[in-house]
Amino acid sequence: MSQNDPSSPGSVDAIYAQVRQSMAAEAPAPAPGPVAPEVRVFPVRTPTLPPAAHTGCYVVGAAAGPQLVIDPASPYPDEQAGLDAWLDAEAAAGRPVAAIALTHHHGDHVGGAAHLAARLGVPVLAHAATAALLAGRCPVDRQLDDLEVVELGSVAVVALFTPGHAAGHLCFEVPSGAVVAGDLVAGVGTILIDADEGDMAVYLASLERLAARGVGALLPAHGPAVADGPGRLRAYVEHRLMREARIAAALAD
Repeated sequence: MSQNDPSSPGSVDAIYAQVRQSMAAEAPAPAPGPVAPEVRVFPVRTPTLPPAAHTGCYVVGAAAGPQLVIDPASPYPDEQAGLDAWLDAEAAAGRPVAAIALTHHHGDHVGGAAHLAARLGVPVLAHAATAALLAGRCPVDRQLDDLEVVELGSVAVVALFTPGHAAGHLCFEVPSGAVVAGDLVAGVGTILIDADEGDMAVYLASLERLAARGVGALLPAHGPAVADGPGRLRAYVEHRLMREARIAAALAD
Protein backbone atom coordinates (compact mmCIF):
# COMPACT_ATOMS: atom_id res chain seq x y z
CA MET A 1 0.00 0.00 0.00
CA SER A 2 1.39 3.41 -0.95
CA GLN A 3 2.14 5.90 1.83
CA ASN A 4 0.22 8.44 -0.27
CA ASP A 5 -2.90 6.27 0.14
CA PRO A 6 -5.04 8.12 2.77
CA SER A 7 -5.88 4.79 4.42
CA SER A 8 -2.22 4.01 5.03
CA PRO A 9 -1.05 4.60 8.64
CA GLY A 10 2.06 6.26 7.24
CA SER A 11 0.31 8.62 4.84
CA VAL A 12 0.44 12.39 5.26
CA ASP A 13 -3.37 12.40 5.58
CA ALA A 14 -3.20 9.83 8.37
CA ILE A 15 -0.53 11.79 10.21
CA TYR A 16 -2.60 14.97 10.10
CA ALA A 17 -5.68 13.01 11.18
CA GLN A 18 -3.77 11.93 14.30
CA VAL A 19 -2.85 15.54 15.00
CA ARG A 20 -6.47 16.69 14.62
CA GLN A 21 -7.66 13.92 16.93
CA SER A 22 -5.16 14.91 19.61
CA MET A 23 -6.38 18.53 19.38
CA ALA A 24 -10.02 17.57 19.84
CA ALA A 25 -9.72 16.79 23.56
CA GLU A 26 -8.83 19.60 25.96
CA ALA A 27 -5.59 19.05 27.87
CA PRO A 28 -6.19 18.97 31.63
CA ALA A 29 -4.86 21.88 33.66
CA PRO A 30 -3.08 21.01 36.92
CA ALA A 31 -4.85 21.92 40.14
CA PRO A 32 -3.50 25.02 41.93
CA GLY A 33 -0.85 24.21 44.53
CA PRO A 34 2.53 22.49 44.92
CA VAL A 35 3.85 20.53 41.93
CA ALA A 36 7.51 20.06 42.96
CA PRO A 37 9.81 21.12 45.81
CA GLU A 38 10.04 24.94 45.75
CA VAL A 39 7.38 25.19 43.00
CA ARG A 40 3.65 25.91 43.01
CA VAL A 41 1.29 26.43 40.08
CA PHE A 42 -1.78 28.54 39.46
CA PRO A 43 -3.37 27.75 36.06
CA VAL A 44 -4.99 30.68 34.25
CA ARG A 45 -7.25 30.70 31.22
CA THR A 46 -5.46 32.03 28.14
CA PRO A 47 -5.97 32.42 24.36
CA THR A 48 -3.70 29.47 23.68
CA LEU A 49 -3.88 26.70 21.08
CA PRO A 50 -5.86 23.47 21.50
CA PRO A 51 -5.76 21.04 23.13
CA ALA A 52 -4.69 23.48 25.88
CA ALA A 53 -7.07 26.08 27.31
CA HIS A 54 -4.94 27.23 30.26
CA THR A 55 -1.35 28.26 30.93
CA GLY A 56 0.38 27.32 34.16
CA CYS A 57 1.66 30.34 36.07
CA TYR A 58 4.44 28.97 38.29
CA VAL A 59 5.69 30.45 41.56
CA VAL A 60 9.16 29.42 42.73
CA GLY A 61 10.67 29.98 46.16
CA ALA A 62 11.19 28.64 49.66
CA ALA A 63 8.42 28.08 52.22
CA ALA A 64 9.17 31.60 53.43
CA GLY A 65 10.94 34.36 51.56
CA PRO A 66 11.02 35.98 48.11
CA GLN A 67 9.26 34.30 45.21
CA LEU A 68 9.66 34.30 41.42
CA VAL A 69 6.48 34.30 39.32
CA ILE A 70 7.00 32.64 35.93
CA ASP A 71 4.60 33.42 33.07
CA PRO A 72 1.68 35.36 34.58
CA ALA A 73 -0.03 34.56 31.35
CA SER A 74 -3.64 35.64 31.17
CA PRO A 75 -4.83 38.85 29.48
CA TYR A 76 -8.33 38.38 30.93
CA PRO A 77 -9.22 40.68 33.88
CA ASP A 78 -11.11 37.99 35.80
CA GLU A 79 -8.17 35.59 35.55
CA GLN A 80 -5.74 38.33 36.54
CA ALA A 81 -7.89 39.11 39.58
CA GLY A 82 -7.84 35.47 40.62
CA LEU A 83 -4.06 35.30 40.34
CA ASP A 84 -3.72 38.61 42.21
CA ALA A 85 -5.78 37.26 45.10
CA TRP A 86 -3.78 34.04 45.23
CA LEU A 87 -0.46 35.91 45.23
CA ASP A 88 -1.75 38.27 47.93
CA ALA A 89 -2.51 35.23 50.09
CA GLU A 90 0.98 33.88 49.41
CA ALA A 91 2.49 37.23 50.45
CA ALA A 92 0.44 37.24 53.64
CA ALA A 93 1.89 33.79 54.40
CA GLY A 94 5.44 35.15 54.11
CA ARG A 95 6.01 34.50 50.41
CA PRO A 96 6.04 37.88 48.63
CA VAL A 97 6.73 38.19 44.91
CA ALA A 98 10.22 39.56 44.22
CA ALA A 99 10.26 39.34 40.42
CA ILE A 100 8.50 38.05 37.31
CA ALA A 101 10.24 35.85 34.73
CA LEU A 102 9.04 35.04 31.22
CA THR A 103 9.80 31.84 29.33
CA HIS A 104 9.15 33.55 25.97
CA HIS A 105 7.16 36.27 24.24
CA HIS A 106 3.96 34.51 23.14
CA GLY A 107 0.73 36.13 24.27
CA ASP A 108 -0.49 33.08 26.17
CA HIS A 109 2.59 33.42 28.41
CA VAL A 110 2.94 37.17 28.92
CA GLY A 111 -0.66 38.42 28.83
CA GLY A 112 -0.72 39.45 32.49
CA ALA A 113 2.94 40.33 33.00
CA ALA A 114 2.69 44.10 32.57
CA HIS A 115 -0.36 44.22 34.84
CA LEU A 116 1.29 42.22 37.60
CA ALA A 117 4.59 44.07 37.38
CA ALA A 118 2.84 47.43 37.70
CA ARG A 119 0.58 46.23 40.50
CA LEU A 120 3.41 44.81 42.63
CA GLY A 121 6.22 47.12 41.54
CA VAL A 122 8.55 44.22 40.71
CA PRO A 123 10.97 43.74 37.78
CA VAL A 124 10.36 41.57 34.74
CA LEU A 125 13.15 39.16 33.69
CA ALA A 126 13.53 37.57 30.24
CA HIS A 127 16.05 36.67 27.55
CA ALA A 128 17.30 39.52 25.35
CA ALA A 129 15.50 38.10 22.30
CA THR A 130 12.25 38.03 24.24
CA ALA A 131 12.79 41.60 25.43
CA ALA A 132 13.22 42.73 21.82
CA LEU A 133 10.07 40.92 20.70
CA LEU A 134 8.07 42.44 23.57
CA ALA A 135 9.18 46.02 22.92
CA GLY A 136 6.17 48.29 23.38
CA ARG A 137 4.05 45.51 24.92
CA CYS A 138 5.75 44.62 28.19
CA PRO A 139 8.89 46.19 29.70
CA VAL A 140 11.76 43.83 30.54
CA ASP A 141 13.94 45.17 33.35
CA ARG A 142 16.63 42.49 33.43
CA GLN A 143 17.88 40.36 30.57
CA LEU A 144 18.84 36.80 31.47
CA ASP A 145 21.65 34.89 29.79
CA ASP A 146 22.05 31.12 29.62
CA LEU A 147 22.93 29.63 33.03
CA GLU A 148 22.35 32.94 34.79
CA VAL A 149 21.14 32.50 38.36
CA VAL A 150 18.18 34.26 39.94
CA GLU A 151 18.71 34.36 43.70
CA LEU A 152 15.61 34.02 45.87
CA GLY A 153 17.03 33.88 49.37
CA SER A 154 17.95 30.24 49.95
CA VAL A 155 16.63 29.16 46.52
CA ALA A 156 18.71 29.65 43.37
CA VAL A 157 16.90 29.37 40.03
CA VAL A 158 18.99 28.71 36.90
CA ALA A 159 17.89 30.12 33.54
CA LEU A 160 18.44 27.65 30.69
CA PHE A 161 18.42 29.00 27.13
CA THR A 162 16.27 26.60 25.10
CA PRO A 163 15.37 28.24 21.77
CA GLY A 164 13.55 26.61 18.87
CA HIS A 165 9.90 27.12 19.74
CA ALA A 166 10.71 30.81 20.20
CA ALA A 167 13.94 32.72 19.71
CA GLY A 168 14.30 33.76 23.34
CA HIS A 169 12.84 30.70 25.05
CA LEU A 170 14.08 30.02 28.58
CA CYS A 171 13.44 27.17 30.99
CA PHE A 172 14.02 27.59 34.72
CA GLU A 173 15.68 24.89 36.84
CA VAL A 174 15.11 24.80 40.60
CA PRO A 175 17.44 23.17 43.18
CA SER A 176 15.42 19.93 43.26
CA GLY A 177 16.15 19.45 39.54
CA ALA A 178 12.61 20.19 38.41
CA VAL A 179 12.37 22.48 35.40
CA VAL A 180 9.66 25.01 34.62
CA ALA A 181 9.62 24.18 30.93
CA GLY A 182 7.42 26.79 29.26
CA ASP A 183 6.66 25.56 25.75
CA LEU A 184 9.65 23.27 25.43
CA VAL A 185 7.29 20.35 26.07
CA ALA A 186 3.59 19.88 26.75
CA GLY A 187 1.93 17.73 29.37
CA VAL A 188 -0.27 16.27 26.62
CA GLY A 189 0.67 16.06 22.93
CA THR A 190 3.53 17.92 21.27
CA ILE A 191 4.71 21.49 20.74
CA LEU A 192 4.12 23.61 17.64
CA ILE A 193 7.28 24.78 15.89
CA ASP A 194 6.04 27.59 13.67
CA ALA A 195 7.73 27.85 10.29
CA ASP A 196 7.99 31.64 10.53
CA GLU A 197 9.47 32.09 14.01
CA GLY A 198 10.55 28.60 15.07
CA ASP A 199 13.51 26.43 14.12
CA MET A 200 13.17 22.66 14.31
CA ALA A 201 16.91 21.91 14.32
CA VAL A 202 17.48 24.40 17.13
CA TYR A 203 14.47 23.01 19.01
CA LEU A 204 15.81 19.44 18.79
CA ALA A 205 19.18 20.65 20.09
CA SER A 206 17.43 22.27 23.06
CA LEU A 207 15.60 19.02 23.84
CA GLU A 208 18.81 17.03 23.64
CA ARG A 209 20.68 19.52 25.79
CA LEU A 210 18.18 19.29 28.65
CA ALA A 211 18.03 15.50 28.39
CA ALA A 212 21.83 15.34 28.69
CA ARG A 213 21.70 17.68 31.68
CA GLY A 214 19.79 15.01 33.59
CA VAL A 215 16.97 17.26 34.71
CA GLY A 216 14.20 16.09 36.99
CA ALA A 217 10.48 16.58 36.47
CA LEU A 218 9.32 18.88 33.69
CA LEU A 219 6.64 21.42 34.57
CA PRO A 220 5.13 22.49 31.24
CA ALA A 221 3.03 25.56 30.60
CA HIS A 222 0.21 23.42 29.25
CA GLY A 223 -0.95 20.21 30.88
CA PRO A 224 0.24 18.18 33.86
CA ALA A 225 3.77 17.70 35.16
CA VAL A 226 6.01 15.11 33.52
CA ALA A 227 7.80 13.00 36.15
CA ASP A 228 10.42 11.48 33.83
CA GLY A 229 11.90 14.61 32.31
CA PRO A 230 14.81 13.04 30.39
CA GLY A 231 12.56 10.26 29.10
CA ARG A 232 10.00 12.72 27.74
CA LEU A 233 12.72 14.86 26.15
CA ARG A 234 14.26 11.87 24.37
CA ALA A 235 10.81 10.69 23.28
CA TYR A 236 10.13 14.11 21.77
CA VAL A 237 13.34 13.95 19.76
CA GLU A 238 12.57 10.44 18.51
CA HIS A 239 8.99 11.40 17.65
CA ARG A 240 10.02 14.46 15.64
CA LEU A 241 12.69 12.57 13.71
CA MET A 242 10.29 9.69 13.00
CA ARG A 243 7.57 12.06 11.81
CA GLU A 244 9.96 13.92 9.53
CA ALA A 245 11.17 10.63 8.07
CA ARG A 246 7.61 9.41 7.44
CA ILE A 247 6.55 12.65 5.76
CA ALA A 248 9.69 12.68 3.62
CA ALA A 249 9.03 9.08 2.59
CA ALA A 250 5.40 9.88 1.76
CA LEU A 251 6.40 12.84 -0.38
CA ALA A 252 9.07 10.82 -2.17
CA ASP A 253 6.76 7.90 -2.94
